[in-house]
Amino acid sequence: MGDGGIRVGIGVDFHRLVRGRRLFLGGVEIPFQLGLAGHSDADVLLHAICDALLGAAALGDIGRHFPPGDPAYKDISSLELLARVRELLAEGGYLPLQLDSVVIAEAPKLAPYIGEMRGRIAEALGLPVGAVSVKATTSEGLGPMGRGEGIAAWAVALIRKAA
Repeated sequence: MGDGGIRVGIGVDFHRLVRGRRLFLGGVEIPFQLGLAGHSDADVLLHAICDALLGAAALGDIGRHFPPGDPAYKDISSLELLARVRELLAEGGYLPLQLDSVVIAEAPKLAPYIGEMRGRIAEALGLPVGAVSVKATTSEGLGPMGRGEGIAAWAVALIRKAA
């Protein structure tokens, strides 16, 4: 491979905010009057992380492995999807090393939940908490995220070939 077995992937996801759904981000339920629309629990942060990991291993994307509309994934916890992505990486001979991510949301304020998010993500991937970064920002009122119509997330994952 010539790269020492180190690979990088990026993931991006967007979900619309709607009434009548619970809000999950980073595997944590956050009290809020709106939730994210989607077939699973619609955890935009975990979906971006899944895509970053799958992309690093050249294994496609979350929709390929967990198709929207498949009854098996209706309202499934995205922490379960993340654990399954870890298994897919292992089957391909890869181990996650580090994650960096950012959530873009005008509301709610996410700072009180970031530590718990990091812990749940780290646990699902078998990583130390210090290898998982979660940040939050707003889009300063710009675009659909800024108008509070949805939440977006970006993630970068570093993986390595297992020894």
